[in-house]
Amino acid sequence: MGQVMARELADEIKSANLDGRNFREITPRGPICWQAPFTKIVNDENISLANFIVFHMDDNLDWQSKLLPRKHPSNLRTYMELYFYDMMKPELRVPEKHRFFPTPTNCEEIAAEIAKAPIDLTYGGFGQDGHVAYNQANRHPFKLITLDDIRKSSVRVQQSNIDTIIQVANRQFGTNFYFEPSNYVTLGMRECVYQSKKVRLFSDTGSWKQTALRIALFSEPWVDYPMTLLSEHPDALITATEETATHPFSLHPEWDFFGEE
Repeated sequence: MGQVMARELADEIKSANLDGRNFREITPRGPICWQAPFTKIVNDENISLANFIVFHMDDNLDWQSKLLPRKHPSNLRTYMELYFYDMMKPELRVPEKHRFFPTPTNCEEIAAEIAKAPIDLTYGGFGQDGHVAYNQANRHPFKLITLDDIRKSSVRVQQSNIDTIIQVANRQFGTNFYFEPSNYVTLGMRECVYQSKKVRLFSDTGSWKQTALRIALFSEPWVDYPMTLLSEHPDALITATEETATHPFSLHPEWDFFGEE
């Protein structure tokens, strides 16, 4: 999957370079399988990224909604600087003025910069509850978020849902949810989906995403799974591994949850 992602993105940038135009992308850290193949392609094929404008999707914050320490394992900016930008030949790298990282203090500036022109491509993964970037259904009992609220969501700081904290901690920190950041800054669905010409989402994480993928493919837009809004986009594509696309429900037709004869 990393090779598929890397090749597609590299070819998009090469095409923009031939046309002499900027290529504006909303980019993720994960799935992390794509950075190494992409930087290798860039270095091997000497692809200039001088016209590549990168808006990073999100970053984790501490409980006070402040930036994490640079060496914190959940600091997404540090990861991208070390394993994405620094892995390229210096003469090919994305200029620093073209790298936009969201922070708690620059949300309005990032939103305004994105609004200057359409995004050519939104690239990324999706969460276990169908979140795109960190656009999640809000599970707070006293703050109801509608589907239209999610459609219009923009760059912001928000608290993570408990189920997401537990799920990510299970993958990264041996289920030690005390170490998983509770807050984040994220681009909204307005930027990631509705202001983007193309949306490409990927998953290679198997059972963790099986239900989210099925709901995204077969459900009407649903507030509990924001990625169902991709059905409203004219050029959206989800790519998943075979394990992710296989669901226990499809393998066990004999299961009966409702007591029907």
